[in-house]
Amino acid sequence: MEILDNFKQAVNDFWQDRYKRKRTIIIAVFVAIFLLFVFMAYAWSRPVPTCSDGIKNQNETGVDCGGVCPDRCEKITAENLVSQESGFVESGAVNKYDLYSRVSNPNNIFGSNNFQYEFRLKDAAGGILATKQGIGYILPGESKYIVESNIEIDKVPSSVEFNITGQSWVEFTGYFERPQLKVVNKQYDQIGSGVGFSEAKGLLKNESPYDFNLIKLEIILKDAGDKVIALNSTEMRTVKSGENRDFRSLWLNRFPGDVMNIEVQAEADIFDEESFIKKNFESGGFQQTDYR
Repeated sequence: MEILDNFKQAVNDFWQDRYKRKRTIIIAVFVAIFLLFVFMAYAWSRPVPTCSDGIKNQNETGVDCGGVCPDRCEKITAENLVSQESGFVESGAVNKYDLYSRVSNPNNIFGSNNFQYEFRLKDAAGGILATKQGIGYILPGESKYIVESNIEIDKVPSSVEFNITGQSWVEFTGYFERPQLKVVNKQYDQIGSGVGFSEAKGLLKNESPYDFNLIKLEIILKDAGDKVIALNSTEMRTVKSGENRDFRSLWLNRFPGDVMNIEVQAEADIFDEESFIKKNFESGGFQQTDYR
């Protein structure tokens, strides 16, 4: 009886294993048929790339132009940066001068993440007394002051020449938001007692949805004729979104001219991810750009 029972159990196990294998094969076949159906439906419904779909696909060199498309892509060239005014002022230290130039970007969709410039201080005969090179950045349509401080020379300069010696461009192809940095409550006063001749102060408001590692402030003082008569600068670090922070900038020595207007230029370099505090910065969220 035991032999018979073992035989029956073996036969039963055989048919159960065969049933399981058969069921597995049937399920695999149905899954394969289903996946094939899904693939065919996707291939049938997927839009065919064309030269008018508003997408850069196929082997197009631009959106719906170049490559297999008959239309050639329009070549967009950026206009050069423009220097509107340049000058120098005494820095307050012996034989040292502050240099400035107001630079404008005439391009609405191109900014420069890296442009090289050079100041040349000259004497009355046009001879070069000193030079100062630097690197700047500028947003589309922006106008800003470029400032170099405490340039030392042993002669009184007669004029300053400013030249942009190189520039690279970034095309802003999509969403673009300028840093919302506002300066309010600007005030300039001479110091009646204590250290220094005068001071400028005010309140910086970071209304951007980003925390910044570094914000630079350039303070430009002008007379009644809108002529620059004094310069200064300061920096703020770790400025959080929505934060308001007071600033103060000091002139130790008297400078010529009467201050009638104060400009404060606040800026953060959005081309450099290091300008943002990492915990609140998502790469590409502040700008969508195409480097040229």
